[in-house]
Amino acid sequence: MSIEIVQLVGFALIATFLIILLKEQKPVISLSLTLGAGAIIFLFILTPVESALELIRTLSGQAGINNMYMETLLKIIGIAYLAEFGAHIARDADQEAIAAKVELAGKMIIIMLAIPIFQVLIETVLSLIPGAA
Repeated sequence: MSIEIVQLVGFALIATFLIILLKEQKPVISLSLTLGAGAIIFLFILTPVESALELIRTLSGQAGINNMYMETLLKIIGIAYLAEFGAHIARDADQEAIAAKVELAGKMIIIMLAIPIFQVLIETVLSLIPGAA
C-alpha cells in the first residue's frame, strides 16, 4: 500500500506541475489534463476501496449486522465521496455554482437514504421507553 501512495502522489505532482505550466498558455489543455488526472486518480483508488468494502461486508456478516443497514451506510459513504469528487471537478473548471449544486444533491440523496435507518433507530428508542407508543 505504501508504494501505491507514493505512485499516486508522484503522478499527482507531475500532473499538477504540467497543469500549472499549461494553465496560462493553453487553458483548454490544462483543464483537460486536470479532468483526466482526476479520473486516473479516481480509478487508481478503486481497487483498494473494493478490498476495504469486501472486508467491511465480511466483518458485518460475522457480527450479525443486518446487511441492509451496512449496504445503506456504504452507499451513503460512496455518495458523499462521489459528490465531493464531482464538486471538486466543477471547481477545477471554475464552476462554483455547479459544484454547490452537486454537493446539495449529494446531501439530499444521503438524507433520503438515511430515513429508514432513522426510523428503525427511533422505533428502537421508543421500544426501550416504558409507556411510549
